Amino acid sequence: MKKSTLGLAVITAIPMFSSVQVLAADDAATSIEKIQVTGSRINRTDMETASPITVIGDDFIAKSGFTSVADILSTQPSAAGISLGASSNNGSGGSATVNLRGMGSQRTLVLLNGRRMVSSGTGADSSVDLNTIPVAMIKSIEILKDGASAVYGSDAIAGVVNIITKKDFVGSELNVEGSRTTKGDGNNYGVSLLHGMNLADGNLVVGAQYSSRGEIIQSDRRFVEPGQSSFIPEGTLGGKTYEGNGIFADRTTSYDFTTSSYAQTPNDLYSLFSSFDKELDSDTNLNVDVMYTRRESTQQLAPQPASIDLLTSNLDSEYTNAFVEGGELANSLEYRRRMVDAGPRIYDQTTDTYRASIALQGVLDNDASWDVSATYGRNDSKDQVQNSINASNVEQSIYGNQDVWFSGDALNRDFLTSSDSIYTEKNEGGNEQFILSAGYSAITQSDFAYAVGIENRFESGFYTPDLITQLGQSTAAQQDPTEGDFSVQSIYFETSMPVFETVTLEGAARYDNYSTFGGETTWKLGATWKVTDEFMVRSVLATGFRAPNVAELFGGNSGSFDFLSDPWGNEQDAQILVNYTGDDDLQAEESRSFTFGIVWEVADGLSTTLDYWKFDITNAISRLDVQNEMNSCFAGDSESCNSINITQAGDLSDLTSALTNIGSQKRRVLTGILVTQLIITELI
Repeated sequence: MKKSTLGLAVITAIPMFSSVQVLAADDAATSIEKIQVTGSRINRTDMETASPITVIGDDFIAKSGFTSVADILSTQPSAAGISLGASSNNGSGGSATVNLRGMGSQRTLVLLNGRRMVSSGTGADSSVDLNTIPVAMIKSIEILKDGASAVYGSDAIAGVVNIITKKDFVGSELNVEGSRTTKGDGNNYGVSLLHGMNLADGNLVVGAQYSSRGEIIQSDRRFVEPGQSSFIPEGTLGGKTYEGNGIFADRTTSYDFTTSSYAQTPNDLYSLFSSFDKELDSDTNLNVDVMYTRRESTQQLAPQPASIDLLTSNLDSEYTNAFVEGGELANSLEYRRRMVDAGPRIYDQTTDTYRASIALQGVLDNDASWDVSATYGRNDSKDQVQNSINASNVEQSIYGNQDVWFSGDALNRDFLTSSDSIYTEKNEGGNEQFILSAGYSAITQSDFAYAVGIENRFESGFYTPDLITQLGQSTAAQQDPTEGDFSVQSIYFETSMPVFETVTLEGAARYDNYSTFGGETTWKLGATWKVTDEFMVRSVLATGFRAPNVAELFGGNSGSFDFLSDPWGNEQDAQILVNYTGDDDLQAEESRSFTFGIVWEVADGLSTTLDYWKFDITNAISRLDVQNEMNSCFAGDSESCNSINITQAGDLSDLTSALTNIGSQKRRVLTGILVTQLIITELI
C-alpha cells in the first residue's frame, strides 16, 4: 500500500512526459510499426521531430482521478493562459477550453484522432468545448507546443492538442470516482464503463461515461473579496435613496454580489462513444468512430441589476421635487435596483454534440501509406436565463405603482410576476462541420520521407437570442442574432530528409482557399541534431494564420458590461456597458513562430528539456483596449474619443468597441522542464 501511494504522489507532482523517447510497440510484435505523430502527416517509425511534443498517457489520467479533459490539460505549463472551465461563472456558457501559450483559445487547435473537432459551445462558437470529449475513451493526449498551420491549417497558431482514443481494446473496464472539498461542498463524482471485443474480424469498443460537478458559492471562500455594487435591493432614484416625505439622501450602502454567485459551476455530462476497426485485407484497414455528449450546466449570478430611465413627466412631484435644480427638472432620472426579490440569475445550458468519422487506411506495394476520411460534427444548444427582468414592463409598473417601487421595501414576487416584470430568457444556437480529406505518405530507401494531401471543409454556426433581448427590452445587454457559414479547400505537402547521419531537416507548405476572404499560404522549416544518443537539439521556424470564424464574421452587435475605471468619475459602478460591434470585412491573422530547444536524457527514465519560443502575430483580430482609449480621451486625445464613440466630457452612453484587425501580439518565453517518464505511452 505504501508503494502504491508513493507512486501516485510522484505522478501527480510531475505530470509532464517527454515524447522524444516514446516508441510505438506491441508486446506481440517483432517489428516497430509506423505511426503518425501530432504535428506531422508523415508516418514514421520514431517520435524524434523538430517540434516539441508532450504526451500524456491513459495510465496517468486514470491514476490522477481527473474526470474532464480541461482538468488534465490544466496541469500542463504550456496551458498557461486563462481558459474557460469550472471556475468561469460569468460568460462561459458552461464551456471548458484550452489556451496554449496564453494566446487565446481561438488560436489553439483541438483534434480528435488527428481530425478537427466541431466547435461546441452555445452557438456560433470559435472553440471546442472540452466537456464534449469523455475521459474514459482517451488513450493519450498529445500537445504540440509549436505553430502548425502549415500542417493543419487555421487555428493552430499557438499549438495543437490531439486527443487519441482507445482502439484494439479487449475486456471490460469500470471506473468510479468521487471527491469533495474540506468545506463539504463542490461534490464531484463520475462513473465510466468501457468494453471491447473482437467482432466480425475486427475490434469493437463501446463505452459510456457520466460525471457530475457540484457548486461552490464565492462568498464561502475567504480568498474572495466581498462585492461592491451601487445597485442595492432598496433601489435608488438619481443615485439617491428615498427617506420619505419627499426627502432623498445620498446612497450609503452597497450590495455584495458574491453571496449568490458561483465560484465553481455545476454540470452533468452524459457521453456515449464507440469505435470499430477492421482489417479489410492485408493492406487496408477500416475505422469508424462515433461519439455523443450531452452537457447540462448551470451558472448563477447575483440578482439582475435593473437600470431604468424614467420620464420625470410621468412621476409624482413628491419624488421629483428633490431633483429640481435652478427651477428646472431633468427630462429623465435613472432608477436602479438590485432585483433580489426576483431571485438570482440562473443560467442553464443544454448542449448536444454529435461526431462521426469514417476512414480507410492502406499500404501500397512500395510501402507507402494512404488514407481517406469523412468527418461530420454537429452541436445543438439551448440556453436560458431564469429571473430575467423585462425593463419595458418594469418601467410601466413603476409609473403605476410609484409608492411600492420607491418605498425601499421588499417587493412581492407575485407582484413582479403579475406585471410581467420577470421572465425566462430563452436562446438557441448551433455549429456544424463536415470534412473530406485524403493523404499519401511515403519513405524512400534513402530515408527521404514526404506526405501530400487535400482537404475540403465546411463550417456553419448560428445563435438566436431571446426576442426580448434582441429588441433591447431586457435589463441585460441587447444582442443581435448571428448566422453564417464558410468553406475552405486545402492542399499540403510535407517532407523530412536526413542531411547527415545525425541531422534531419523538415519542411511543410500548405495552401488554404476560403470562401470568405481568399487564399493563404503557410510554410514550416525545422531541424533536429542528435548530438549524442542522450542529447538532441531541435528548432522550427514557421508561419501561420487564423481565419476569422463565424462569430467574428457574422456576429451581430451585442452589449457587454465590462469592468472599467471611468477617469471622469461619472459612472457609479466598475461595470460599464460597452456595445460590441462586428466587421464582415475581417482578414486572416498572420503569424511567425520560432522555437529552439534541447533535450537531454540525464539517465534512464529521466530527461530535461530547455525551450525558447517566440510568436509574433500581425493583423490580430481583436478589439481596441477600451480602458486605454478612455484614459487617452480623458487626457485630451480626440482620436481616442472617436475610436470608442465617447465625448471628451466623459459621456459613455454610446461606448463602443469594434472588432477589427487591430495590430500585433508578441510572446517570448524560455522554459525548462525536468521530465520523469514514469509512464511509457504506446502509439500503435
